[in-house]
Amino acid sequence: MGAPPKLDAPIITPQELAEADGILFGFPTRFGMMAAQMKAFFDATGGLWREQSLAGKPAGIFFSTGTQGGGQETTALTTVTQLTHHGMVFVPVGYTFGAKLFDMDKVQGGSPYGAGTFAADGSRWPSEMELEHAFHQGQYFASIAKKLKGSA
Repeated sequence: MGAPPKLDAPIITPQELAEADGILFGFPTRFGMMAAQMKAFFDATGGLWREQSLAGKPAGIFFSTGTQGGGQETTALTTVTQLTHHGMVFVPVGYTFGAKLFDMDKVQGGSPYGAGTFAADGSRWPSEMELEHAFHQGQYFASIAKKLKGSA
């Protein structure tokens, strides 16, 4: 799609998803939904869907948008359809992060659907609060995944 490859980032195959106890998907948005590359990755999971290999697995999302109106919540909502077709259990972070999510004094990404950041043109790095929200989401998600695995 014209983006340079990230040679230092590990690459997972769709088939490897079946090995996970839970999956937190992270991706940038394009026009209020997941980027085409991520959609292509989900499209490659047809065999997993046919076998229902991901059914019952917890899944969550986090995201990055270029602007405040870039679609953080619409990205989450349109991603839920992918998870639903696989029978995955969507685990939103909700408002478990607390009052920091309501701070209106600073520009910050994130929502009850998942942690997020505003990347602008790629030059803005996540704020301390956005990083804390992401860390919290990871801990919260892992606790839910552990509970689900323990009850199986």
